Amino acid sequence: MSGTLLGFDFGTRSIGVAIGQRVTGTARPLGALKAQDGTPDWNAIAKLLKEWQPEAVVVGLPLNMDGTEQSLTARARNFANKIHGRFGVKIVLHDERLSTVEARSGLFEHGGYRALNKGKVDSASAVVILESFFEQGF
Repeated sequence: MSGTLLGFDFGTRSIGVAIGQRVTGTARPLGALKAQDGTPDWNAIAKLLKEWQPEAVVVGLPLNMDGTEQSLTARARNFANKIHGRFGVKIVLHDERLSTVEARSGLFEHGGYRALNKGKVDSASAVVILESFFEQGF
């Protein structure tokens, strides 16, 4: 086990990506992939998986505050299933409630409004998802 995990914050137009290390419990942003109605550039995902060789991929599962599913929940699950089906990598779905709020807050704190571009927010959200996953002891 490498201890390296790749995290995704699924969106229909942009998918945030982060890389994290189980040993340190930390993650860092890798940027965002453009998507067309939720369909990413699968070659870009293949390249990330080949480069980082993660032991698992963590995909943020968007839920309502009360824990119920929303319209994007099924699409995020489908995205995760496609990664597993195409590349055979282990997939973990992780509750991502408030990850975007936390990411925007952190970016704003360090860079003001200029730091709040969509790609940065999405990749920062992927960082939050991964670090939250680590904090829960997985």
